[in-house]
Amino acid sequence: MKAMILAAGRGKRMMPLTEHLPKPMLKVANKPLLEHHINNLRQAGIVDIVINLAWQGDKIKSHFGDGAAFGVNIQYSQEPEGGLETAGGIIHALPLLGEQFVVINGDVFSDYDVSSLTQLHLHSGEAHVVLVENPSHNPAGDFALSHMSPESQKYTFSGISRYHSDFFKDLAAGVLALGPILRERLAEHRVSTELYIGQWNDIGTPARLDELNQRLAAQDF
Repeated sequence: MKAMILAAGRGKRMMPLTEHLPKPMLKVANKPLLEHHINNLRQAGIVDIVINLAWQGDKIKSHFGDGAAFGVNIQYSQEPEGGLETAGGIIHALPLLGEQFVVINGDVFSDYDVSSLTQLHLHSGEAHVVLVENPSHNPAGDFALSHMSPESQKYTFSGISRYHSDFFKDLAAGVLALGPILRERLAEHRVSTELYIGQWNDIGTPARLDELNQRLAAQDF
């Protein structure tokens, strides 16, 4: 199975840290955030990885190369300047991904065990998403659990998911956000969910990055 790490975003909320650096290259516990994802995927037995690139993508490519130095095989999906948003980036990379694949947002940090996603069996056109408890910056959450009514308690999308490629087959290429599609397909019972109670952080602002690094340093991570 392959995995895709989404790393093409501009990272405007992380300015000035991302003025000359893509957000997934910012350091968490003295390593680029992207390196943590690659290590976690390798430990889960996923060694074929696709990374999409846009803003400052050459710096990702020059650091990780073909992935051999990190024990994985990396392919790159180059997007136009400005990127294609989440769903648009996945659709653009479909020729590299195979029938079923894992997707991880490059700007989150978590100890979620991705190997559990490799055990799932999805039917054509289905997806499975990992939800987490709502952080202070997203108190209303994003999606209800799939076995609950849409009006139930909503949780935050972790940016960790698995897809059958047919999930995207009727969607046009181009700039396209993923959230509205997931919401629509959840209503159609084509998306399953799980709630993860564990470490998860959205590295969305310099303050959140600093807070995470301070916490990990105190834990001697």
